[in-house]
Amino acid sequence: VQLVESGGGLVQAGGSLRLSCAASGYIFKINTMGWYRQAPGKQRELVAAIVGSTNTQYAEAVKGRFTISRDNAKNTVYLQMNSLKPEDTAVYYCNYRPGLADTSGDFGSWGQGTQVIVSS
Repeated sequence: VQLVESGGGLVQAGGSLRLSCAASGYIFKINTMGWYRQAPGKQRELVAAIVGSTNTQYAEAVKGRFTISRDNAKNTVYLQMNSLKPEDTAVYYCNYRPGLADTSGDFGSWGQGTQVIVSS
């Protein structure tokens, strides 16, 4: 499975960005897609995931500000990021896992990453 992310960029604190991730290749009808991020000097962490069609998971740091959604017809997952903070600055990676998957670890396919920079 190939994943192509888009939508990153530079934004001021309090602003919004929308990330997109388009998947192609052999995609299981039931799958788990997520967004992870890695800030300089830190480990990659889960931001949000959508398991199957509607089961969503969010990191505590982004609850109430970020929303993950998917368009199954387009094999695309989105991350709407509102009220951005400087600590949200990171490279954001899209991830695909077949089935109803555990979102921990490095399993699955990964996109190339898209940079998000939030200035104060």
